[in-house]
Amino acid sequence: MTGVPMFPLGSVLLPYTPLPLRIFEPRYLTMIGRLLDEEEPQFGVVLIERGPEAGGGEQRSSVGTLARLVRVAPTATDLQVVAVGAERITVDRWLPDDPYPVAEVSAVAPLEWSDALTPLRDEAESIVRRVLARAADDENVRWDAETELSPDPVESSWQLAAIAPLGELDRFTLLRSTTLGGLLRQIIDLTLDIEPLLTRPPADDLG
Repeated sequence: MTGVPMFPLGSVLLPYTPLPLRIFEPRYLTMIGRLLDEEEPQFGVVLIERGPEAGGGEQRSSVGTLARLVRVAPTATDLQVVAVGAERITVDRWLPDDPYPVAEVSAVAPLEWSDALTPLRDEAESIVRRVLARAADDENVRWDAETELSPDPVESSWQLAAIAPLGELDRFTLLRSTTLGGLLRQIIDLTLDIEPLLTRPPADDLG
């Protein structure tokens, strides 16, 4: 795919996951305006590895996700946008920003489901929901333990990766998974690793 509009962010977009955005920079207002003229508006999202989200000059990752634009609501000062993650992509070449980032990208092969993965997917869901419930009072946890998932096993596996209470580098690791079994195992391992940090009692209750 050539000339794909790109939106570098300080967060990782995973497939089949909603992405709310507040658009206020002129370059991205221009990008959204042009996308609205397209029959299937979409743009690429990549993680900013170094540098700020606003103003440009950031260092961008080479693996990301296409986002389908599904809603745009103008306000007096910005655009409130909702997109949904679609297929994964790799950046082959960055083109000149004109005025927003643009890249040539290639699609990453989708992960394949096998019914043999059902117990692993169920285990991952159980662990993620348990940790979310125990960490409900943590202000950094963005998803509720009762968040509804897709009935499709591939989509719900990616959504589990999205709602798991992990940092962006961990999410980026998950984004680069090469098998669905590997994705599910990493969701389990990473969530169990962070569980003690999210669910430990307050300092006043210790000792």
